[in-house]
Amino acid sequence: MPLLLRCSPAALPLALLPRRRRVSLRSAAPSGRRLPLPAAAGRVVLGCGLVTLDYLATVDAYPRPDDKIRSGELQVSGGGNAGNALTGAARLGLNTRLISKVANDEIGGTVLSELKEAGIDISHVIISDAGNTTFVYVIIDKQTKTRTCIITSGYPPMVPSDLTLSSLSAALQEVSLLYLDGYSHEMALAVAKQADQMKIPILVDAEPERTREELGRLLSLASYIVCSGKFPEKWTSIPSIPSALLEILLQYPRAQFTVVTLGENGCMMLERGKDGDNYETEAVDIENVAESLRLKVDKNDILPTCVSSKFMRLSARGPGTIFARLLIGTAESIPALELVDTTGCGDAFIGAVLHGEALTSFPKEL
Repeated sequence: MPLLLRCSPAALPLALLPRRRRVSLRSAAPSGRRLPLPAAAGRVVLGCGLVTLDYLATVDAYPRPDDKIRSGELQVSGGGNAGNALTGAARLGLNTRLISKVANDEIGGTVLSELKEAGIDISHVIISDAGNTTFVYVIIDKQTKTRTCIITSGYPPMVPSDLTLSSLSAALQEVSLLYLDGYSHEMALAVAKQADQMKIPILVDAEPERTREELGRLLSLASYIVCSGKFPEKWTSIPSIPSALLEILLQYPRAQFTVVTLGENGCMMLERGKDGDNYETEAVDIENVAESLRLKVDKNDILPTCVSSKFMRLSARGPGTIFARLLIGTAESIPALELVDTTGCGDAFIGAVLHGEALTSFPKEL
């Protein structure tokens, strides 16, 4: 699946809007092929997180209790949040590097081979002599176009002592952006703290599966936050997404933006303004701003588009205001016959965010 970009430079973090086709290490693009985007050359993105081998079984309908059913199709492919996201970023032209852990087994060998084939630097992946590599059974429902994942975690788990400080520092050399999927929290936090000392911006995938304390530690160091549609309300107890995004930026003042993926409805992003532009103005209700942007969306455009407010002081129902702008991105309208399922869509989105942010973080002459 070739990854497409259609967005203005000012909205590059929204470069790829969610597409409902399967994304995996093998299917994200033709093997060994990268899109011709030379502007990204020289940008190194380091990802720290999960890689897996996925067994994807397509069924006519999800089984009921005690059912026996046959799969219509079976695919075996590398996966995992970090693996998928870095594959997407690599095929958009970025130099990508990975910190993860596999076992010295057949599954681990297959995963590493696919990562290397995708162009990812795997020299910092930890290989355990014993144990097992993480693998996942994925049941894909043809009726609902959804997937259910059953994960068998790898053992032994990745821990900070797996990497010496010198090895970690070497992995972070020349890195322009660190991506954390939150897998193996203690290792993610150790890498984040070292990156923070080296002034490397950090993008965190805010997965709600982590404990609040664990995820809160990562978010406190995050420069950029990406989350799914259910996360803002779960994290803030605010049912409205625009108001919840505002609350998240208030909670984490280091975050430059937070973006939420909304499936076929695209995404929404709240971007913090620069301190120098933060002059005193009367606050505007973010819900009113969101509604005005929705009215500007061209619902007849089948390709992804982005509409944005200007930077302004925004408020919600709670205390606190923020100088920011709100953006709404639409998703591509894909014909029903081309729809497969949602496997890896969020990871593909993050891969494009990594690409867009790397472009905006470097001088054009690099």
